[in-house]
Amino acid sequence: MDRIAHFSGLVERQPTNELFRFSLAQALLGAGRDAEAEIHLRHCVAAKADWMIPRILLGKLLLRAQRAAEARPLLEDALQLAVSQSHEAPEAELRTLLAELGHIAP
Repeated sequence: MDRIAHFSGLVERQPTNELFRFSLAQALLGAGRDAEAEIHLRHCVAAKADWMIPRILLGKLLLRAQRAAEARPLLEDALQLAVSQSHEAPEAELRTLLAELGHIAP
C-alpha cells in the first residue's frame, strides 16, 4: 500500500489526529500534491502552537505557490519556535527564507 493511501485511511478513521494528518501531508508533498497537503498542514498548524515543522512546510508550500504574504507569518512564527527550541539548522534556513522575502537580515 502506498503512503498516501495508508495515511488517508488513518485520517479517515481519526480525522483529528494531527500526527496522521502530518504524515499524510508529507506523503502528498512528496507526490507534488501541494493543494491537498495544504489542508492537512493547516490542520497541524492550528492543532499545536509550538509545532515548528508544519509551519515551515506550509510556508514553503505557499512560497512555491507565489503566496508570499501568506507564507511570511508562518515562517516568522516558525523562526521564533526554532530560536526558542534551539533548532539551529531550521533557524538558519528560516532566516535565509525571510531575508529573501526582504523581511529580516540573515
